[in-house]
Amino acid sequence: MTVRIEKIRCIATAPADIRLVVVKVETTEPGLYGLGCATFTQRPLAVIEAVESYLDPFLRGRDVSEIEDIFQSSYVSSYWRQGPVLNNALSGVDMALWDIKGKRAGMPVHDLLGGKTRMAAPVYVHASGRDFAEVTDRARALMADGFRHVRIQSEVPGQSTYGTESDLKPHEQVNGPVSPQNIFEPADYARLAPRLFEHVRSELGDEVELLHDIHERLPAPLAIQLAKDLEPYRLFFLEDPLPPEELTYFRRLREASHVPLAMGELFTNVNEYLPLIREQLIDFIRVHISDVGGLSMARKIAALCEFFSVRTAWHGPGDTSPIGHAANLALDVSISNFGIQEFTVFNQATLDVFPGCPTLRDGMLWPNDAPGWGIDLDEELAAKFPYPEHPFNGAWPAIRRRDGSCVRP
Repeated sequence: MTVRIEKIRCIATAPADIRLVVVKVETTEPGLYGLGCATFTQRPLAVIEAVESYLDPFLRGRDVSEIEDIFQSSYVSSYWRQGPVLNNALSGVDMALWDIKGKRAGMPVHDLLGGKTRMAAPVYVHASGRDFAEVTDRARALMADGFRHVRIQSEVPGQSTYGTESDLKPHEQVNGPVSPQNIFEPADYARLAPRLFEHVRSELGDEVELLHDIHERLPAPLAIQLAKDLEPYRLFFLEDPLPPEELTYFRRLREASHVPLAMGELFTNVNEYLPLIREQLIDFIRVHISDVGGLSMARKIAALCEFFSVRTAWHGPGDTSPIGHAANLALDVSISNFGIQEFTVFNQATLDVFPGCPTLRDGMLWPNDAPGWGIDLDEELAAKFPYPEHPFNGAWPAIRRRDGSCVRP
């Protein structure tokens, strides 16, 4: 019997005070629906509008089994395409259709993708602090909990430093001249980072895999110098060293340093990541799956990367819903070129709103073997966690140098 799309709508919730967008595809079969992640936390209302005002009327009545054709036809339906708003809207529908397909087949999505190549996915988690000692203590505590991969970040004293508690918070945002809250000087940070790694390695030894995120905040020549300076400390990878606007510098970076490179958090267009993969200028692809269009696109990226010995390290921050984490994990356990998975531990409210979340144990994320994603959404409870107040409706904060110029991203 053909099952068709009856309605597509969005559920907005923030159980961890982070704005999430989940798409629900309802079908003509009573009780059958699918859930997908469409979270673009800086522009969530734009995604909701794209889903409910454009994709819903465009896709009503379509056969839910036609995932690839629905993706392709929806992709070109806006004529102009790519970009995080439209890609997240596509992702919500795409993931929901994979959820439905798994439920109809009585299989978890990872089985639909070919079955497990590993039992679980090792993850990396974040250790940050005000100084080197605090970073080391937090990394040591994570190691005691079974984590073998830790990203370390330390504050630059007196500056808003990415990945630390000093980074500008939503309630502190300023949208104008430089202030004491949003200063960041790239050169100060580039001098501090190697000293951080020297300290942590001397304290923790070589048994832990260490990672670090530049977050695209350095001019390209300074990023290249930092990569060279970090070579003695055997990084698992150096994350997002350059912004998408400066990808040609990757050739110079590759020639200058042998530190493994991970890139892609801000990628939304195939023309951004294709050259880096084809020329083997990176070692790990780090796209945010909903920002590239969902599971259908991400599985193609993973397959492409396999032929060029590039491993996966899907973006997994707090602004990925549990549905998005489940999609990451379905790929992690079903592909051969898995590298590592970033993960942000769910709080209790998130676990309550999304029953069936993947479980974290022994430093690894374990998939739910129930059909589809194996995750549900309690809409009544989700409604009790509305979006938090935000001065600019979710906008990314403006970080500035002392002269007032913006720091990217």
